[in-house]
Amino acid sequence: MTLRPILIHPDPRLKKNCMPIESVDAALRRLADDMFETMYDAPGIGLAAPQVGITERLFVMDCAAREENAEPLALINPEITWSSDELNTYEEGCLSIPEMYEEVTRPAAVRVRFLTLDGDAEEREFDGLHATCVQHEIDHLNGTLFIDHLSKIKRTMITNKMKKLKKERARGA
Repeated sequence: MTLRPILIHPDPRLKKNCMPIESVDAALRRLADDMFETMYDAPGIGLAAPQVGITERLFVMDCAAREENAEPLALINPEITWSSDELNTYEEGCLSIPEMYEEVTRPAAVRVRFLTLDGDAEEREFDGLHATCVQHEIDHLNGTLFIDHLSKIKRTMITNKMKKLKKERARGA
């Protein structure tokens, strides 16, 4: 497994609509393994392929608390098939927008159809933090960031902070 660099907003690759994955093979499973390692190292609870520069419809997640047993899950070509009318608001963050957190309101529960790393079709219902994570990651696959759910003023402020962070990192500060 290999740690992959995580793209930082603004990066045009984070705004692309990802392509469906045609086949589940050893290379895709290696990518998922790398993404899990990168996500855990960051640390985060979800990571989408475009965040590591791959414009394919794959994300990994693990919403288990650190003291619990890990619940790693990779979703290939995920598609929301149902959303609850009830809403939840969570303070969201993103590995591509480090150290920025804002409240985002989303459906409290969703049902998602996806392929597993074995290539099997599965449909699963998610609620609470898991539902928020799934929706956040599917947004990434559609070229949407959590800040796109915020006001224009907040979005601009966060984007400007990320531009400054990228300049500092490029200088080695």
